[in-house]
Amino acid sequence: MWGCYKIYNLDFIVALNKWKGRYMRDIAVKKKKADTVKFNRRNLPLVLMMIPGLGYLLINNYIPMFGVIVAFKNFKYSKGILGSEWNGLSNFEFLIHSPDFFVITRNTILYNLAFLFINTIVAIAFAIFFDQLRSKLALKLYQTIMLLPYMISMVIVSYICYAFLSPESGFINKSILEPLGFKSISWYADAGKWIFILPIVNFWKNVGYLVIIYFTSVIGVDKTYYEAARIDGASRWQEISRITLPLIRPTIITMSILAIGRIFNSDFGLFYQVPMNSGVIYKTTDVITTFVYRALLQQGDIGMSSAAGLYQAIVGFILVLVTNQIVRKLDNDNSMF
Repeated sequence: MWGCYKIYNLDFIVALNKWKGRYMRDIAVKKKKADTVKFNRRNLPLVLMMIPGLGYLLINNYIPMFGVIVAFKNFKYSKGILGSEWNGLSNFEFLIHSPDFFVITRNTILYNLAFLFINTIVAIAFAIFFDQLRSKLALKLYQTIMLLPYMISMVIVSYICYAFLSPESGFINKSILEPLGFKSISWYADAGKWIFILPIVNFWKNVGYLVIIYFTSVIGVDKTYYEAARIDGASRWQEISRITLPLIRPTIITMSILAIGRIFNSDFGLFYQVPMNSGVIYKTTDVITTFVYRALLQQGDIGMSSAAGLYQAIVGFILVLVTNQIVRKLDNDNSMF
């Protein structure tokens, strides 16, 4: 009898544990569902705010990726993308064997390197300067003045430049050079001058955006570091070189890697609209983007333009990987991935 009782009691305990396990699992599932519902309700406004941005990325960045196949086809409007014949790498050969390929590649790389170097140094300098301002009104005023050009369309920027550089009525010729006894300069026919004009225009328009990014990094530095440095007798330059720059280095590296990834891309408005598409100065203003655009207008060769876009994307991707690998070897903590 006692043995039967023990067996019965053991079976009861096993059954009780199974029921208890199912009960706890049910409670856990219900709690998880309740937490999920609560989380969804709490984050619903954020999800709704994400929808426009995700929709833009989907429409502008992901759906057009289907058109990559055009780079490998002899595209005919009558046959469409899928119906056109494949032609391998012929579109890439046409681009690379073009007599202007070296010039446009050189201009694209050198201008973007100059933009990266100049804008980064000046943006960091202004960010540190803003950090020293104690007047909130002055800080907001300077930030607005520097950020305003970034919000202006490149079409408007091109007309502002024309108002300064016009050979007949430009401000520089009529209000500066001629009153001082100098001859007027035909800016839109002098290719050598645009080596300096384009970096200046790019700096004026885009540096304000970089200043805001670097300024947010500078103000995030713990002020106790500066207080300790002053107690030790450090100069202002030593505070910048030993504290500020090392602590904002991750931001500098990230922005530089992103800029290097776009080194084969160009601001179409800057190189096409600002020089007013003047053919006389193509040797210093023509880049891959403008060359492809004109080739598309003149020849209607969509395959070649698609090949150029894919070429820029692949090279940019490789440059990002190489640059990040170099950063990882030099300073693993500050690499992007």
